[in-house]
Amino acid sequence: MDGKTIIFSAPSGAGKSTVVHHLLGLHPEFEFSISAASRSPRGTERDGVDYYFMDAARFRELIAQDAFVEHEEVYPDHFYGTLKSEVERIWSAGHVIIFDVDVKGGANLKRYFSDKALSILIVPPSMEVLEQRLRGRGTDTDEAIAQRLAKAQWELDFAHGNVDVELVNDVLEDTFRRAETVVDEFLAR
Repeated sequence: MDGKTIIFSAPSGAGKSTVVHHLLGLHPEFEFSISAASRSPRGTERDGVDYYFMDAARFRELIAQDAFVEHEEVYPDHFYGTLKSEVERIWSAGHVIIFDVDVKGGANLKRYFSDKALSILIVPPSMEVLEQRLRGRGTDTDEAIAQRLAKAQWELDFAHGNVDVELVNDVLEDTFRRAETVVDEFLAR
């Protein structure tokens, strides 16, 4: 399993973090790759646990230093990325990296890691369900939700055909089982 990566991507609110946390509970050899983000923590998020939080200026400095495997400016001055030091940290411990990233980040990671990576797209059952999930979080403004929904359709169109597996997250327990199966098949290769 040395050097393997599992990439979960989805539009915001589709349920990828829930699926990732489920798999982390089943596989002690998995380690979550903590992404860097140029935004403030939401709710109970903690620096160094959920993300490495920093301001946009620091993120740009790290880009200039070639410190990222991949990065993306998701919204103006809102960057997300995977630090090279994070990949090195996890692989040096002999663990499988599991990523929870946006769709473009997932595509970039798949290109970077190639056949060492399994890319899985979590798809909401519909745009209406996605909107309900985003509103149910209670963490975003109406404007932010509208932005996320507008971006979600583009992301789904972009990802279609560019990932190894697409899983519709309608019934969560079914999604868990399908994710377990495709991950186990990948690890057995």
